[in-house]
Amino acid sequence: MRLSRLFTRTTKNVPADETARNAQLLIQAGYIHKEMAGVYAYMPLGLKVLENIKGIVREEMNNIGGQEVLMTTLQPRDIWEKTDRWDEKKVDNWFKTKLANGTELGVGLTHEEPIVDASGNYVNSYKDLPYYVYQIGNKFRNELRAKSGLLRGREFLMKDMYSLARSQEEHEQMYEKAIEAYHRVYDRLGVGDRTYRTYADGGIFTTRFSDEFQTLSDVGEDKIFVDEAKQVAINEEIMTDENLAKLGLNRDDLVEKRGVEVGNTFHLESKYTDALDVYYTNEQGERRSIIMGCYGIGVSRLMGVVAELFSDDKGLVWPEEIAPAKVYLVRIGGDEAVRHADELYEELKSKGVEVLYDDRDARPGEKFADSELMGIPYRVTVSDRLIESEKYEFTTRKTGETSELTRSDLFAKL
Repeated sequence: MRLSRLFTRTTKNVPADETARNAQLLIQAGYIHKEMAGVYAYMPLGLKVLENIKGIVREEMNNIGGQEVLMTTLQPRDIWEKTDRWDEKKVDNWFKTKLANGTELGVGLTHEEPIVDASGNYVNSYKDLPYYVYQIGNKFRNELRAKSGLLRGREFLMKDMYSLARSQEEHEQMYEKAIEAYHRVYDRLGVGDRTYRTYADGGIFTTRFSDEFQTLSDVGEDKIFVDEAKQVAINEEIMTDENLAKLGLNRDDLVEKRGVEVGNTFHLESKYTDALDVYYTNEQGERRSIIMGCYGIGVSRLMGVVAELFSDDKGLVWPEEIAPAKVYLVRIGGDEAVRHADELYEELKSKGVEVLYDDRDARPGEKFADSELMGIPYRVTVSDRLIESEKYEFTTRKTGETSELTRSDLFAKL
């Protein structure tokens, strides 16, 4: 992780075709490259951030018993016709394609049908249930207007999980267990205190309310009403007196906010399993329906949300748990500074500390500006002046606080 060898470069120029701050900053800092509207490539540092977010999501899904799979992007038409979702009047943001022989295929936008279809090979008895399966992969949606940077894309990274249960009661327990895991994900990403479980329309998935997870932000597309005492919210789309009564919410207790949807969960009942003829046999040998839930988290969208929320006029301010490195190491001076910085770089790496080493032959001001733009949590500066006093300059990106530390104090801090 030497900056002199990094594939990308920073730029002071704000991209003219981007109005979203998250995309502007991520492009300027060299984290992403815009291929076209709503489609972004992830450069080395951006990929590290994305992988760190994926790691948090993966850990929390595994902790509740989730089993990771990777489903295909190309999907056969017939299973979608069985569930009455192939018609674009039912699902209007499909990308579809054809094989050379004319066979129509869908390009993955969600995977209820393929998951159930695969489950038919493995589920027979009550002993085979319950379980969660999930994947983290690219999804494709034919959005009419791709805008807001990573917050709304045509190609994006998503975690989608599916639960299969033997009864409604078992499903409800699994559903709430997944909800708790979602809150842990948002807490670890640093947005838990501003992310609300939000009741919303179940749409094409269910006649029940769905649960959105809305992170408060001025750039949010959704208008929600928050009950701060109960720590829940309701989406404007279902804001009726009847629904408020069902949910036990009082209109006078609700505060209007704007939010970005960073996750959603749905009760699927047995709609998909019944349609695809996947059942289980209970202890009495009777055929029974399988109750499903589905649970989505926008992984790349979360990267955009964090970039929006944790930034200032100098650049990004990554939370430590998802930053591409913990330390931005700057060297200033001649041969002695080079030797000390090289040694510190190797020692930090040997202790498992991720370091982005600015070993370029550049002015100090340029190095400091890049460290702030990239948003690495801590900057450590090795300079000729400090070498004489056997100290390092230590700066915290979040607060801007700077101090001079001895070697032992530096390692204790990190």
